[in-house]
Amino acid sequence: MTAAAAADRRGDLRNYGIVTGAYWADTIADGASRMLVLFYFYERGYSPIKVAMLFLFYEVFGIVTNLVGGFIAARFGLKTTLLGGLGTQIVALGMLAVAPAEWLVVGYVMTAQALSGIAKDLTKMSSKSAVKLVVPADQEGALYKWVAVLTGSKNALKGVGFFLGGLLLTVIGFRSALLVLVVLVTCGLTAVLTLMRGDLGRPDAKARFRHMFSNNHSVNLLAGARIFLFASRDVWFVVGLPVFLRTELGWSFWAAGGFLALWVIGYGIVQASAPRFIGPDGADPDGRPAARLAIVLANPLTVVAAGLTAGLDPTAVIVVGLLAFGVAFAANSAVHSYLILAYADGDKVAMNVGFYYMANAFGRLTGTVLSGALYMWQGLEACVWVSVVFVLTAGALSLLLPGNPRRQRSQAVSSSSALGRT
Repeated sequence: MTAAAAADRRGDLRNYGIVTGAYWADTIADGASRMLVLFYFYERGYSPIKVAMLFLFYEVFGIVTNLVGGFIAARFGLKTTLLGGLGTQIVALGMLAVAPAEWLVVGYVMTAQALSGIAKDLTKMSSKSAVKLVVPADQEGALYKWVAVLTGSKNALKGVGFFLGGLLLTVIGFRSALLVLVVLVTCGLTAVLTLMRGDLGRPDAKARFRHMFSNNHSVNLLAGARIFLFASRDVWFVVGLPVFLRTELGWSFWAAGGFLALWVIGYGIVQASAPRFIGPDGADPDGRPAARLAIVLANPLTVVAAGLTAGLDPTAVIVVGLLAFGVAFAANSAVHSYLILAYADGDKVAMNVGFYYMANAFGRLTGTVLSGALYMWQGLEACVWVSVVFVLTAGALSLLLPGNPRRQRSQAVSSSSALGRT
């Protein structure tokens, strides 16, 4: 490695640290605001389906953001999308914090949540795309470990955000809590503006929006599996479960928020540790573990659904089932998060990651809407049975994934280069 290349790498590592710190700040704020909105409006008498609708634009604009954001990142650099995401999050939180009470109606809150969804996906895409720029390509297992730690820490901090949201709502109320989150994200934005040098990666002036739609077969299959995997989680976790804990089990929003926060923190810890127990001797995984883990994930879901349908103690069924579900889901998601970077074309990583997280957002959107609708129709049991169907579908798609990400990536890069010459 030349001195210039070594200096560039050190600069990328430094910038990546700043990007990750800002991403963590945004993640905490995003998790806290989600819990604040969910419980605040449910306590105001909103039905489960109406609460789900508050998050509809959050997920819809996540789909659009990942598609457009991947192109913007490729064309103008990851710093542009990061700053845009942090700034948008500040606006979204401020809209809810300073609005008069009569403004806090469905349309207004949906608009604020749309901006929050845009912000979250821009910062996430920037941080996760940056991993591939700083990890040595020839070091076996390195990319998998870095991705697992980043994704796991993000989810653990999202759990901290859930906990913080419940705490702030209890202690200082809805508006003051949102102002605290505005300050947190502003600190992240200030750090990027004052400490980051240059751009993370090299902008590509030749990037075109049509390149966002992947012609990489493996990326397309993985995106399909991701849709059903995240729909399987959110169809019962986003609306149905919190409302069930609050109304059927009589938990306070503080207790429900704290429990969900601990679950997400544990989920993040398992995800960060996934390279230690998935794959032989810490080697890079391939498509087969993703398929096996999806089948494993169906087991606790089936137990929960059957237990609730049979009238067993709901507290025990939910707590035990959710813990088992969390371990399997975290491991499955960690493998997916590695595979997208392993399959991504080296010169189009931001675009491939944007396309993949567009699919991720579509899965969350599907799960969120169904969570409220199914809960109103047949309760939490219906939500969980549909989750079983979704996770088995994700497993079936994962069976079609290739077995060697390194070989697939090399083929994709060659194909991309050939297309670029035509």
